[in-house]
Amino acid sequence: MCGSQGRTGHFVKDARHISAASARALETAQTDASKPDPVTTLAADLGEGPFALVAIFASPDSDFAALSAAAAFRYPDTDVVACTTAGEIGRGGYEEGQIVAVGFPASLFSVRSYVIGPLDALDEQQTIDALIQTRMALHRAAPDMGSEFAFLLVDGLSMREEHLTAMLASGLGSMPLFGGSAGDGTRFDRTFVSRNGTVHRNAALVALVRSRCPVEVFSLDHLKPTDTRMVVTAADPERRLVQEINAEPAAQEYARLLGKDPNQLDPFTFAAHPVVVRLGDSHHVRAIQRVNETGELVFFSAINEGMVLTLATHDDMARHLETSLARLGRPQAPAHILGCDCILRRIEAGQVQTTREISALLRRHNVVGFSTYGEQFGALHVNQTLTGVAIYPPDLD
Repeated sequence: MCGSQGRTGHFVKDARHISAASARALETAQTDASKPDPVTTLAADLGEGPFALVAIFASPDSDFAALSAAAAFRYPDTDVVACTTAGEIGRGGYEEGQIVAVGFPASLFSVRSYVIGPLDALDEQQTIDALIQTRMALHRAAPDMGSEFAFLLVDGLSMREEHLTAMLASGLGSMPLFGGSAGDGTRFDRTFVSRNGTVHRNAALVALVRSRCPVEVFSLDHLKPTDTRMVVTAADPERRLVQEINAEPAAQEYARLLGKDPNQLDPFTFAAHPVVVRLGDSHHVRAIQRVNETGELVFFSAINEGMVLTLATHDDMARHLETSLARLGRPQAPAHILGCDCILRRIEAGQVQTTREISALLRRHNVVGFSTYGEQFGALHVNQTLTGVAIYPPDLD
């Protein structure tokens, strides 16, 4: 694999010839989460398959346990993975209250999936060994499929994504990884993942995928660092808490730097005024989730004492998204894009009244997926990005 990166995004692209064929790569379906038998509707749209994998992204208002069990029963010979969301990406772009399903046809994909957990008690070497063994088994099963990627779904309230992605990176070699943290709307109360009908918390699902379709794993954001910096002077990384910034109470100092009242900090503020950290030549968002009762800032990612945070500003999100998706479309448009989109991007779109424009772009470029509590890209857990895989028409030559 070869890759390049810049401010507009990070990309890892399979360099094989892209066929001129216009065949579909994935099958997709969608239904309202309030329907009494959603799997029947989803299966009617997905078809019989056979599928190597079915991935389901479900509104937190759905009966997730019943949905997971019914989907596994409907597709007994297929790995079925699912998660709750902070919003869905479906046929109308940004969606709410929906269940979106994606089928990976067995003629084009080969998949091995399994559960990792409990996340707070992982043995690092065992985790890496299991990953390597699974990857080798997949390669033996599908040696003629030249593209590959790893897709991760993780409990979005586990606070273990950084540790997990670092472990997985050690065993993946050149296989690019992307994924998303399961959501619970804006409640931040309970998040779930499931595999083959069994629901899990404090766990992750990883699906290793090989395909006849060329693929490109990517991560993009529209943020630019400013000259305003701050130093974390007291923090609890395990709980993702920042108690002090610049030796002052964290929420109070963050608000002062913005010229705002600390009592008026809310998710809209955090979406509009993100902070980033410098890692190598790139900046990565460390998104703020909320202010707790004692005035500490709760982040979506781990923050260490001594870390320098930089306030960031925004490019126009719609224009940036259009440019970035167009780049993925050269020399040929993807058949589908499976995307994990941070909830803060959805909040920002609503705040600046571009939800309809963003949704139209997602729809036009065949993006399907869900809104997350965080995204995984390679060895990193990131925030406020659109991270995913572009899947191109299969090369059937």
